[in-house]
Amino acid sequence: MLYHFSENPTIKEFIPLENQNKEMPPAVWAIDEEHAVHYFFPRDCPRVIYTRSANMSEEDVKLFFSHTLANKVIAVETAWMERIKSTTIYKYTFLHEGFLLFDQTAGYYITHSPVQPISIEPMGDLLEKITEKGVELRITPNLYPLRDAIISSSVDDFSIIRFRNAQKPTNY
Repeated sequence: MLYHFSENPTIKEFIPLENQNKEMPPAVWAIDEEHAVHYFFPRDCPRVIYTRSANMSEEDVKLFFSHTLANKVIAVETAWMERIKSTTIYKYTFLHEGFLLFDQTAGYYITHSPVQPISIEPMGDLLEKITEKGVELRITPNLYPLRDAIISSSVDDFSIIRFRNAQKPTNY
């Protein structure tokens, strides 16, 4: 199964939309089960996600994972906590047929044809759903230092989503 997450509960058919990359034809985007937790957040919520991998240096394993047993960490800013707790997210489920793998590392799939979901359901308590996935959720006043540390590290399995909405600190 593949998924799409939205605050809109009334989508009957997903129509391919223009992408930021204008060279790419319009597409409907979906996410696989492994990466679905990345989208258990309000759409515009900035987040930094990183996963333990065999390619990481010992130093970076200690830096980013020494105080957790989780293999994946998602960090969000404190200012978003109330919205995370109060927003209803709907999970749209699609059959895999008709979708093509676009990015295996990120779990992205696309189709260039309209597609109807086979089900839609409210997610309920997002914080509970995130922790059920064995992910460590970190709350921080600001994502910039973590983002910069991840980018300059040996962490090779990371995602930075909606960062344009992060609070820019005065010293950056």
